Formats: sequence, C-alpha cells, structure tokens
Amino acid sequence: MTDTTPAQPATGYAPVNGLRMYYELHGDGGTPLLLLHGGLFDIEQQFGALIPGLSAGRLVIAADFQGHGHTNDIDRPLATHHLASDVIGLLEHLAVGKVDVFGFSVGGAVALHLAIKHPELVRKLIVSSVSFRPEGDRGGNSEAVAEMTVDMIAGTPMEEHYLAVSPHPDREHLQGLLDKLAHYGEGEPGWSDDDIRGIQAPTLFTVGDCDMVKLDHAVKFLQLRGGDVNGDFEGVPASQLAVFPGTTHFFGLARTDLVREVVTTFLDAPPPSGWADR
Repeated sequence: MTDTTPAQPATGYAPVNGLRMYYELHGDGGTPLLLLHGGLFDIEQQFGALIPGLSAGRLVIAADFQGHGHTNDIDRPLATHHLASDVIGLLEHLAVGKVDVFGFSVGGAVALHLAIKHPELVRKLIVSSVSFRPEGDRGGNSEAVAEMTVDMIAGTPMEEHYLAVSPHPDREHLQGLLDKLAHYGEGEPGWSDDDIRGIQAPTLFTVGDCDMVKLDHAVKFLQLRGGDVNGDFEGVPASQLAVFPGTTHFFGLARTDLVREVVTTFLDAPPPSGWADR
C-alpha cells in the first residue's frame, strides 16, 4: 500500500539582522522556489494548501517574516527594504544562489524589491496582489489595518495560529505586530515605470478581480513588462498576467487548484523564443 502522507519539511532558523528567521524546505530539485507571505499571515496560512503541489519536483523555500509565524519580532519597523535584507540573509545562510520568487501582498512588495535591486538572485518572478506604486491601490485595506486591534481578530485563525506558534505568544505582541503593519509602506514611493521595465526576470503578476489592487494597474504592470500584445503575431511575452475570478485580497490565493496550475505552468515553461538567457 502506497503511503500518501505528505513528507515533513526540513525546518530551521537563520540568524539574520537580529532575527531567528524561521524557514521550511519542501521537496527537491530544479531552481528553488522562494515563498514570501503577506502581512499577518505566515507560511502555513498563506501557502500551506499550495506547497504540496508547488514542491512536486522542485525545492521550495518558505520563510516567516519578522514578527510573523515562528519568527521573533525586533525593535525595527516593518519596511520592504528591511524584509528584503532578511530574505537575502536567509539565502546566504542556506547557500542558495538564484531562485524563483513568489510573493503575496507584503511578500510581493519584497519580491519586487529583490527583482529590481538584486536581479542576480531572481530567475523568475511572481508578484501577487500588490501595487508597484501607491496609486495602484483601491483604498480601504490600509485604513482597515490601521484601525485593527487584537479584539477585532479574537477567535480568528490568524489570532489562534499566532498564539500557537509565535516565540512570544501573547496578545500584547500581536497588537504590536498589528501596529507595525498599520505603518507598513509609509514613506515608500514605489517604483518608477523604468524600474518595472528594467526587471530582468520573466514576471507573472496575479490579482483578484475584486482585489485591493486596481485592475488597470495590473494591466499597466503587464504593459511595462512587454505584455498586452497580439501574441499570435508578436509571440507570447516573457511576462504574463493572471486575474483570478471572484477573488478578494484576503482570499487572493484561496483557489488552490487554479493558483497552482497558473504558477507551476509559468515556472515550468521555457523562456519564450528570443528572451535573453539570464
């Protein structure tokens, strides 16, 4: 009888920037795929349902950001460049070079930062449910987070999971995380059109059709990446856009089968003809 029980991941903590950054390693083979979760989530809550499919035939590296999941918090605001520095430290700790990167929301902002500022680390890029400039947001989400208290999420899976796995499992630290998330992105102007055009990695941008990110902003991203063309005559571009139907920001990756199919097809596809071998 075949044992279908999922293999347990290898886990560990990387000492980076004053953190004990928790990570998991799933599967084996191919270019490693780095998973970066969104704010208030963690590896399990954001990617748990996707990891078995994503790690079939490839190594998956998943990490908990500062103050999230199993990773401790430190006296430092949550900012994209800080989190990106932590991720670079994790890759150095694991002695991993170039990776594919799949980031959602806050994780998507970090993935963009890596692709723009450290192109030598990124082979393919998946950016999900995050704008590349503030005007790409519909509004509402950041305002809601700014008003969020632990009492408002009492009894939710987010609170329960935080208290179950955090190295400081109390509501005071959880409120501290909420307060930091309320200020995430302040003072970050985003990226210019030239920054987005200059990304070397083929890119998949995913967004829900009722996400916090405006659909015209997602299309603008695709256009800057060389998409929105008649592929029958001009060829299929290296960068793509996926709009998930009936999907909000909070549930941006909830349609597991659809997300897995879109993501693995993109990752496994050879670069389109004429794309530079980077």
